[in-house]
Amino acid sequence: MSDNFLQHPVVSQLQTLKAITWFNPHAAPAEQGLKHVGLTRQDAQEAEARLQRFAPLLAQAFPETAAAGGIIESPVVAIPAMQQWLTTTEKGAIPGALWLKKDSHLPVSGSVKARGGIYEVLAHAERLAITAGLLTEEADYRLLLSPRLREFFGQQRIAVGSTGNLGLSIGIISATLGFDVTVHMSADARAWKKEKLRSHGVRVVEYAEDYGVAVAQGRREAEQDPHCFFIDDENSRTLFLGYAVAGLRLRAQLQAAGRTVDAAHPLFVYLPCGVGGGPGGIAFGLKLAFGDDVHCFFAEPTHSPCMLLGMSTGLHEAVSVADIGLDNKTAADGLAVGRASGFVGRAMAQLIDGCYTLSDETMYRLLAALATTENICLEPSALAGMAGPQRLSADYLASHRLSAETMARATHLVWATGGGMVPEDEMQAYLATGRRELHLTPERF
Repeated sequence: MSDNFLQHPVVSQLQTLKAITWFNPHAAPAEQGLKHVGLTRQDAQEAEARLQRFAPLLAQAFPETAAAGGIIESPVVAIPAMQQWLTTTEKGAIPGALWLKKDSHLPVSGSVKARGGIYEVLAHAERLAITAGLLTEEADYRLLLSPRLREFFGQQRIAVGSTGNLGLSIGIISATLGFDVTVHMSADARAWKKEKLRSHGVRVVEYAEDYGVAVAQGRREAEQDPHCFFIDDENSRTLFLGYAVAGLRLRAQLQAAGRTVDAAHPLFVYLPCGVGGGPGGIAFGLKLAFGDDVHCFFAEPTHSPCMLLGMSTGLHEAVSVADIGLDNKTAADGLAVGRASGFVGRAMAQLIDGCYTLSDETMYRLLAALATTENICLEPSALAGMAGPQRLSADYLASHRLSAETMARATHLVWATGGGMVPEDEMQAYLATGRRELHLTPERF
């Protein structure tokens, strides 16, 4: 790779560490863009069918999912008070209505990774059991929790590299089924997530380096063990499809909430982005569900804009934020990724509408504001999407023929990715930092 990419205008902007917005010049109609993903609507529908087969097992293994019949899903909620705060404090009206997708409060592991991560392990378990003649698709999948199957899975190993939330999801479901599981965790992973994994009997390997090193080491170790299955957040189509199910389900959720999505009622979705698997899969599902009526944006920290860097330069996984002098250090631990998934970047090349960056200070400020206005507490990375509605430029709206009248009927959906299981003392520390950023005392705020 030559150094010519350093002359790219977006690179020089990223190097300033100032918040920027990049609108994808290669975005195409959904029908065209979906052809380049390498996966189909049928693939996503098969993922949903697999989750339905596993629902009885999940309801038994995790009682918190029983009320939903073993389906791992989160609600969408209106946040009008936060919308008013943003309009007043952040100096920019938000036409339409602001909503929150609370994947932050998904059962089992309390983050967006609960859906995709658990799905990947379930798909692997199903494949192993069917191949061994221990399961058929017509069977009651609860038998996978039996002593015989747990003993069978105990002879198999699973490994994953993670900044925290994916490891939490993979570790908990793998241990529940009886797998021998190892989570390789980067330096920025939260201590409470490591301890929670260990409490479930998961082996946690800690690294002083970042996400890339943890993943690389985990992959190397797995390659030396024929009985070890490595879950690769950068390249896994299975993970991607597990996340895509959320996009497929959203239409029914919004309809139930009284929100119409069509050309006259556009949907804008703002997705925090790390390596890209979660937001990429969700965006794929959204485009399958809504076509050109949904506009998807990725949000990243100013110190870790790997997806924006990879997509804008066209270099994808061939370039790292370190290559442009950035340190990849951010309080948004789930987004602390230096090199984006090449698979996701290319899959999204014509589907994603844009990417933007924001500072840690802004995420903390938004965190404190959401807790006060709506009594919803999230971890810092989950607030990355909250800045999105005020990043839509007049040029972007004009190029998509989105008039003021149309935008008044729009739905803006911020995808909250984590925070539902953050310990109280840690959440209070987040809130204290956010209040300082707002220059308010705890008594006033």
